[in-house]
Amino acid sequence: MNCLLAFSLFAAVLPSTINQSALYPAGPQAATPYYLWNVFAWVFGILWVIVVGFMIVGLCYRGRATRISELAGEKAVATGAAFTAIILLALIVISSAIARDIATDQSQANELKVRVTGHQWWWEFQYQNGPADRFLTTANELHIPIGRPVRMEVRSGDVIHSFWVPSLSPKIDAIPDHFNEIVFQADKVGTYRGQCAEFCGLQHAHMGFLVVAETPADFQKWFNHQLDPSQDNLSAEEQQGRQVFLSSPCVVCHTVRGTSAFGGIAPDLTHLASRTTIAAALLSNTPGNLSGWITDSQRVKPGTQMPPIDIASQDMQPLLSYLDALK
Repeated sequence: MNCLLAFSLFAAVLPSTINQSALYPAGPQAATPYYLWNVFAWVFGILWVIVVGFMIVGLCYRGRATRISELAGEKAVATGAAFTAIILLALIVISSAIARDIATDQSQANELKVRVTGHQWWWEFQYQNGPADRFLTTANELHIPIGRPVRMEVRSGDVIHSFWVPSLSPKIDAIPDHFNEIVFQADKVGTYRGQCAEFCGLQHAHMGFLVVAETPADFQKWFNHQLDPSQDNLSAEEQQGRQVFLSSPCVVCHTVRGTSAFGGIAPDLTHLASRTTIAAALLSNTPGNLSGWITDSQRVKPGTQMPPIDIASQDMQPLLSYLDALK
């Protein structure tokens, strides 16, 4: 109980720009669990004060001549038990009502549909609005328009994961060969961090992702650009880097639309440079981090499915230049 109250007080003084906290909801689906949190925190906080108050009174009167009769003691215990039962029943009713409210999201005509697949240890997002040629697949960075419901079809490609964006949505499990659905909406422009919330192996703690909530106009601009293949207008160094990439083992697993790389078991890299992070939100997307990730991913993220890639030293800079051109 002390920890609960201390955490509540600590969270209250944190800046409102925090992007991974259920105590700073940025949409209606996150606001409902936040309301439940407040109810529990206040009820348990008041009960804690009452219990400590009685304990202090008891300590102050310990050893004095006045004693509570056995009958009075029995009445006090019975009253406390009844009071506890009433409080627990009320909390159960409130929790059930809120859970039912979360689970009864109705389909809306303007909702954005995204299929989410959890992998060890990264996230795949496929936008499925419109015809199939307008489907878009990306990884580890989900862009959504503010004020528009987003319906997530969540599944797993290997073991059980759990999709959770604390500031935007409740948790939903990602299960192999099964789809779970959750609807959420962002009402504030910003970048919110999500996380796998179900232990899924060695790098579970490093299976994060970002949700970028932006204006509808900015989202549509981003979406249209992401549909484009990789650009072909490259400098001489970038062309050299493309050849390095296409002759490396990277093409077995990764896709770069507009090239002969069409591997489907790892993140799509067509617009890699437009993302702010790599390795499932573990590292900032900088040339230094990207170089380290390519050459020795096991040192950065032990157990990851990506093996170290042997790139000649003279080829690394052209390769990084090419990857930086994938915007």
